[in-house]
Amino acid sequence: MNAPTGARLSARARVGILVLALLLLGGGATAYTLRAASGRQAAAGTADAGFTLGGGAALYARDTASGRVARVDPSAPGGRVVGGPSCDRFHAAGPTALCLQRRPGVPARSYALVLDRNLRELRRIALPGIPSRARVSASGQMLSWTMFATGDSYARSSFSTRTSILDLRTGYLVKNIEQIPLTLGGRRHHAPDVNYWGVTFAADDNRFYATVSTGGRTYLVEGDMRSWSARALRENTECPSLSPDGTRIAFKKRVSDGPREPWRLYVYDLRSGREHPVAERRGIDDQALWTDGRTLAYGYGGAVWSVPADGSGAPRRLVSGASSPAAPS
Repeated sequence: MNAPTGARLSARARVGILVLALLLLGGGATAYTLRAASGRQAAAGTADAGFTLGGGAALYARDTASGRVARVDPSAPGGRVVGGPSCDRFHAAGPTALCLQRRPGVPARSYALVLDRNLRELRRIALPGIPSRARVSASGQMLSWTMFATGDSYARSSFSTRTSILDLRTGYLVKNIEQIPLTLGGRRHHAPDVNYWGVTFAADDNRFYATVSTGGRTYLVEGDMRSWSARALRENTECPSLSPDGTRIAFKKRVSDGPREPWRLYVYDLRSGREHPVAERRGIDDQALWTDGRTLAYGYGGAVWSVPADGSGAPRRLVSGASSPAAPS
């Protein structure tokens, strides 16, 4: 005997309800997973409560093991206190920090996070490419970062970079400075192979220095934000870092055509035009940091080192398992 029509409908309804419940549970689990992943992502980008940018002689760096920003403290375990955001590149000055975070996926994509003195996020900018260099002006008002668009090493003959400048006073973002009018050898230079990287700002928040590469050569350029122009000052100067008094530039100079440690760290006097090597004789592929008017800090071999800027003394390891030194003041 067949079941009554009402009974058949009731059974079908029960099956439908069960399927709907399973779908809702599955969707809820998916939503929870997405929320959890989002929460982990947000947590990775924030600092622990109480971990802030200190003043004075405090030195910060990226802790290699955790990927988070740490305060260098010789009295702490491992010589550091870890509590900052997760960053692939980090720099800070004045009341502002800049954190570059690489995100998984193909093609490569990243974020530039603008942070306040408490290392809380003020602005997030999506970026294509791989983080390479990060700089904040002494006032904390001008920020710049360089991303690798293709390739991941300045030692390679073929790579492409994209360098941006952000003015926090106006909120204006220059996504790529390669269109800035460039004067090279006294003439306006036009070429499809122009690449900029490694910006460093002067105290007036208008002038800046950077590396430009074109025609297989690298140059130190001086840029002017107000007139939106740049001029080459000298050849074979990469990753400049302007001293606090604005008179000297630390840079890496190519001394070998080979791929292994082709650079040495030098200091250039802008007034006299003279240069000298520092006591660090290993190949430094970093944008050095002036921790004060006499000392440079930089990353090498998985550690942060320091050396006198005048060519005297010897390199000294500040902290192992670290990179991206910053000295906010």
